[in-house]
Amino acid sequence: MTIAAIGEWLNISLQYARIVAAVGVLLLCWIVYLVARYILLKIIDKVVEKTKTHWDDIFRKHRVFRRMVLVAPVLMLWFFADLFPGFQAFIQKICISLIVMISVSTLNGVLSAIEEIYGELPVSRERPIKGFLQIIKLIMVIFGLIVIVGVLIDRSPIYLLSGLGAMTAVLILVFKDTILSFVASVRVSTNGLIKIGDWISYPQHDADGEVIDMALHSIRIRNWDKTITTIPMHKLLDESFKNWQGMVETGGRRIMRSLSIDMNSIKFLDDDLLGRLSKVRLLEDYLRDKQAEIEAFNQQLKKETGKQGTSRRMTNFGTFRAYIAAYLRSLPVIRKDMTFLVRHLDPTPQGIPLQIYVFTNTTEWAKYEAIQADIFDHLLAVISEFDLRVFQEPSGWDWRGSR
Repeated sequence: MTIAAIGEWLNISLQYARIVAAVGVLLLCWIVYLVARYILLKIIDKVVEKTKTHWDDIFRKHRVFRRMVLVAPVLMLWFFADLFPGFQAFIQKICISLIVMISVSTLNGVLSAIEEIYGELPVSRERPIKGFLQIIKLIMVIFGLIVIVGVLIDRSPIYLLSGLGAMTAVLILVFKDTILSFVASVRVSTNGLIKIGDWISYPQHDADGEVIDMALHSIRIRNWDKTITTIPMHKLLDESFKNWQGMVETGGRRIMRSLSIDMNSIKFLDDDLLGRLSKVRLLEDYLRDKQAEIEAFNQQLKKETGKQGTSRRMTNFGTFRAYIAAYLRSLPVIRKDMTFLVRHLDPTPQGIPLQIYVFTNTTEWAKYEAIQADIFDHLLAVISEFDLRVFQEPSGWDWRGSR
């Protein structure tokens, strides 16, 4: 065998040896992956199941450990990249890029787990951090992409970051909604304007219900008709909304409703009506004190005593107002320590409004409506005992009596 033939044989053998070595490295990486996934992860799962805390279960739920073990085969390939002559630099770039991607993905899982753990704390309802974590995730993804691009084109990430200054206007335009939403999220969280579980009304977007989620870009509201309304976060700073949480925290819900009284039915109390109303238990104290007050006033007046135009006399309207106040005070479902008003408003062509302005001792919608309905059912039924009429637009039934 000649020297040339021996050299050619050695060259072919070296190429075969490199191919075998490359295949062996790929096979080794595959074995490392299998060991990490089916053995190491099993061990981690058993350890997680035995621990008393459930935080590690949340990390497992968000696949943090599963993503971490993916680094092992990639590191193995990067370590033996010199066994791929001509492709060593390319393989190392790919490996570094994969490591950056896995790291960013793992950190995203960690942040998601932190969000869920924080969501179990009572303070999370008042100070949600979902928007802040989404900003951090976005920054990590952008930084990861910059690093990957820098590795692939052999440029320092610092060099690429320095070029971002010229793209500031473009970035602001592209991420305008994200920036506005982030600012809104900071202000909402810092000032405690809204928190998860609050009842808010947002007429501009036909939203009226409970806040179920607050993210970076949007806030989700489950309306009372069970529909879901999604509102951009930055709209909270542009438009007004009403937060009912203060009412819920005080434990009292306002009743503000009026009865329109026909002004033609208002009159002074005559002896017959006074006698009938004197038998009403809720009016006993009022009528006794009021009669004593009026008699004392009329005695001091000493002029035109007994004349209807000058002497003071009780009216059925004022007595009915006193009855409503006494009736409401007798109800245990009405708060006595909060604003309590029974008043009449300015007369209108539809009568004179007699307004009730009180608070119930519950904020639950169904119970509140039942209390309010019971009160006005009673008042509408008892108003005729005072010879008063509720104003009502004439209907066909009203004209039947004139035939």
